[in-house]
Amino acid sequence: MTLQSLKNLTINEVREAVAAGRTTATALAEAHYERIAAEDGQINSYLALSRDRALIQAEKIDQMAQRGEVLPPLAGVPVGIKDVLVMRGVPATAASLVLKDYRPPYDATSVQRLEAAGAVLLGKINCDEFAMGSSNENSAYGPVRNPRALDRVPGGSSGGSAAAVAAGFAVATLGTDTGGSIRQPAAFCGVVGVLPTYGRVSRYGLIAFASSLDRVGPFTRNVKDAATMLEVLAGRDALDATSSDRPSGDYVAALEKPVEGLRVGVPEEYFGEGLDPEIRAAVEKALDALKAAGCTIRKVSLPHTKYAVPAYYVIATAEASSNLSRFDGVRFGLRDHEAKTLSDMYRKTRDAGFGAEVKRRILLGTYALSAGYYDAYYKKAQQVRALLARDFLEAFHEVDVLIAPVTPTPAFRLGEKTDDPIKMYLEDIYSVAASLAGVCGMSVPCGETSEALPIGVQVLGRHFDEATMLRVARAIEQSQQG
Repeated sequence: MTLQSLKNLTINEVREAVAAGRTTATALAEAHYERIAAEDGQINSYLALSRDRALIQAEKIDQMAQRGEVLPPLAGVPVGIKDVLVMRGVPATAASLVLKDYRPPYDATSVQRLEAAGAVLLGKINCDEFAMGSSNENSAYGPVRNPRALDRVPGGSSGGSAAAVAAGFAVATLGTDTGGSIRQPAAFCGVVGVLPTYGRVSRYGLIAFASSLDRVGPFTRNVKDAATMLEVLAGRDALDATSSDRPSGDYVAALEKPVEGLRVGVPEEYFGEGLDPEIRAAVEKALDALKAAGCTIRKVSLPHTKYAVPAYYVIATAEASSNLSRFDGVRFGLRDHEAKTLSDMYRKTRDAGFGAEVKRRILLGTYALSAGYYDAYYKKAQQVRALLARDFLEAFHEVDVLIAPVTPTPAFRLGEKTDDPIKMYLEDIYSVAASLAGVCGMSVPCGETSEALPIGVQVLGRHFDEATMLRVARAIEQSQQG
């Protein structure tokens, strides 16, 4: 197996090859580590490798295969974990200096479930600091580059997770999405990324950014692999009070159902001024393919969409202000040892430990929650959130899924928007409304620009109806292959 061939491996191919004895889980893990060592220097997707743990797991899978046992669904599959999800004994920095030396004593539930399903966990992946960003330029350990164009961003905050799959450094990865942080990087890097319904996948072991918005989901090379990953990850977790006990179903089997007869909605608010014409054309082509497959296409309205970005940046920053107060130099992570008083230690530790974007969001959130401003900002934003959620509920009375762009532009150049936070925040214009409403969504590749930059189309589904969303995404994927 060549290093180049790793870029195209799928979950099914890995599992079948290991089961048939054509390769071993150990050989696959070593090949991925070799590729990471050879090429990740220019991408910067991994922050820490968990080689010992990975090879122990790989050996277990190999022994199962040698005994002829039925292998679990992710047997031998090399997987990377975004560095806001904890793995026992492996550095968990959240791409921040404030957690530089933190090694957690436990595994996140999503990590446990992947490993129980046979996945070989290669290590921890770079991201925007505390998952705050749309370009992966906010990491304290350097930006991640887009494997499809090294002068471009991979998207954020899960840019490293998307880049690792696109570059062949993992067959699948975990990311998190608070306002678009799985869907946007997937679109920019030309891979599949899934945002499950809020409550579908446990958040236990996730270093929180905004607790009412954060979600854990997979990056893969195709829709079937995404369905396989989601089957493993989904389900109630007693350790996460927000996880749902709604049954998750067989997502892989659902892909075989035809899409004929499904009603596909096109929200008019997502196709206005500012949308790149090549992205518009690619999304419209995907809609044409669904129509040819027997879907009914109809226009719908999500009238409160224009308020989504400001509402999101009030709610998310307010929750970040609260969540990040725990990083104070007392319990774990960085501590300033020169301070003479407790308050001075707090101030110096947080000043040295947090980057500029994290500080900006803490300040915004603290202001929104402060006396005299809570009702004007945070409470008002929550009322807008309720209106946005109602928009989606009403739309889903008329249609089964929504189709929209993921981003207004293709991947932009490194450094292009770092000096203009507002311009950077507007990269989330097509993704934050679904985050606020709690519905499921995903990005699936649907073409390229004239500069060979990937384009993704966004498929949004009803709460807990990931099966229909994945079916439609699979139909779009098949139309691209044809």
